[in-house]
Amino acid sequence: MISPEQGILLIADPFLKDSNFRRSVILMCRHSEEGSFGFVLNQLYEHSLGNLISDLDGFELPVFKGGPVQMDTVHYIHQYPHLLPDSQLIAENIYWGGDFDIVKKLIKNKEIDTDKIKFFIGYSGWGTGQLDTELTEKSWLTTTSNRNIVFNTPLPDIWKAGLRHLGGKYEMMINFPIDPQLN
Repeated sequence: MISPEQGILLIADPFLKDSNFRRSVILMCRHSEEGSFGFVLNQLYEHSLGNLISDLDGFELPVFKGGPVQMDTVHYIHQYPHLLPDSQLIAENIYWGGDFDIVKKLIKNKEIDTDKIKFFIGYSGWGTGQLDTELTEKSWLTTTSNRNIVFNTPLPDIWKAGLRHLGGKYEMMINFPIDPQLN
C-alpha cells in the first residue's frame, strides 16, 4: 500500500457497502491537507457527451460518473498535453483538464483518439483528513496508476485489474462476494 497522493488509484475494498463507491476505482487528482479529489473510472453515466454539451450534439462519447460531488460539472482526463494548454500532469501520461474549447474543436474535427480521453460528470471529494480516516478504516486499497488501467481496460474489468496490479494476496479478492454473508 502506498500513501494517498496525486496519481494513485484508490481501489474500493471488496466489502465496501457505500453504493457510490462499491467496487470502484478512483484516480486521485489531488491530495493535500485541505482535502482530496478524483474521478471514479468504472461507473458509466446514462448520458453521452453529446447529450450534455450542446456544441457536441451527435457525438456519442461515453461519460463516467466521476463521483457524487457537483454532478452538474464535466471534467476530463487525457493523454494530449501537447494539444491542450493548461493541462495538469496527474501521473505518467495522464493529464487532467485544459482548454475545453480546444477539446470540442479536436473532437469535432476527429483530431484525437477518443480512447485517449475520458469524460466525467461530477467528482469524488474528501474534506480535510477524511480520506486518511477512510484509509485507516481500510475502506480503500492504494496502488500506482497506469494509463492501461485508466484508459484501456474494459469497464467491468477495471476493479479487478486494479487488484491484479496490486498483486499477491489482493488478487484473490477479485472473487470475493460483495456480501460475505451470502457466501
